[in-house]
Amino acid sequence: MDSVMLTDRAARRIRKIMDKDPTAGALRVSVEGGGCSGFSYKFDLTDARAEDDLVIEKDGATVLIDPTSLPFMAGSEIDFVDDLMGQSFQIRNPNATASCGCGTSFAI
Repeated sequence: MDSVMLTDRAARRIRKIMDKDPTAGALRVSVEGGGCSGFSYKFDLTDARAEDDLVIEKDGATVLIDPTSLPFMAGSEIDFVDDLMGQSFQIRNPNATASCGCGTSFAI
């Protein structure tokens, strides 16, 4: 199974968020049913790490992905974008056959 990659920009932003909230030890990324295209990404701060989570650590940032979400995200890249449209985490997912304009929902 292809792993999930974390960009340097995303790692810096996660670390910055964690510095402001010392109770949160990681950013949890999950996939849920719903959204305009069928599935949507969910981002939560957490200090709870499950034994079967995929743990991605880079430059002091930690991302957790649960085993149910992982097949939907295999081979993806998590990035942080700061442009005229605003700031957001974005996931470049090679499994997605369609996505909405906001970039948080997708179809497989």
